[in-house]
Amino acid sequence: MRPAFRLAAAAALLACATPALAHRAWLVPSTTIVSGTDDWVSIDAAISNDLFFADHNPMRPDMVKVWAPDGSPAQLQNAATLHYRSVFDVRIDKPGTWKIGTTQSAVMGSFKVDGVDWRVGGRGFGGPGGPARPVAPGATRPAGEGPPPGMQQRPSVATVAEIPANATDLKLTEVIGQNNVFVTAGAPTTTVFQPTNKALEMVPVTHPDELVSNEPAKFRFLVDGKPAAGLKVTLVPGGKRYRDGEGAFDVTAGADGVAEVKWPFAGLFWLNATTTDSHPSAPRATERRMSYTATLEVVAP
Repeated sequence: MRPAFRLAAAAALLACATPALAHRAWLVPSTTIVSGTDDWVSIDAAISNDLFFADHNPMRPDMVKVWAPDGSPAQLQNAATLHYRSVFDVRIDKPGTWKIGTTQSAVMGSFKVDGVDWRVGGRGFGGPGGPARPVAPGATRPAGEGPPPGMQQRPSVATVAEIPANATDLKLTEVIGQNNVFVTAGAPTTTVFQPTNKALEMVPVTHPDELVSNEPAKFRFLVDGKPAAGLKVTLVPGGKRYRDGEGAFDVTAGADGVAEVKWPFAGLFWLNATTTDSHPSAPRATERRMSYTATLEVVAP
């Protein structure tokens, strides 16, 4: 991923990682069920204030991947990035359940150089040539380096490798997340749900494309392959702009990592679970923040 997009990717992760944030990242397919193997599904992807209503920023199509029912990579097609949303197609040419979504990892945080606060996770002041460099006390930066006139901005680096050797007060967090939708052609399959045993994952007990409003659904959550006991899972129905309240509700996973959801009605739901621990894999990070997000369609009985 080019440095210009690292911060955008990390911002999208944070949008998924904290349900209380105003902006949430989501993908919405035109349908989650098709009958044959010569169909197309169109998908909207955005980061917005109101769920499933594009009003803030598009999700970049180059962040999205497609997995065929056998787990092999597939392609998105006809991608376009609009002002508030992106849209693309996926050709459904194999039977079974497809996974479409993002899997991202980044390191965010801060450090100091000679008492000056720096941040990790975006480009510095230097523009296309690279991040801003520390300067000696009393020295001036080269022409064109630094924030635009009148803008106060901390210097930054795009990666941990660019942190200067004399940096102090490092506070780095590894941020890992995925955001998925699922489309099934014919009979549902489960290959795309095989866990990697890395970070936070969801392995459905109830298939995501077989959700009915009058039937409870169960989802198993794992952290590094082990049950995520006590994990809080937040569900938010779409259509907030047509209601007085958001309608969000939480369920809690049991000792086996399984969370049971009783749907209040049919419709689209945004599922999000987050957890934090002190077992990052990224060098120099001391904390790991993980999230799992999915858009689910619940049909009427």
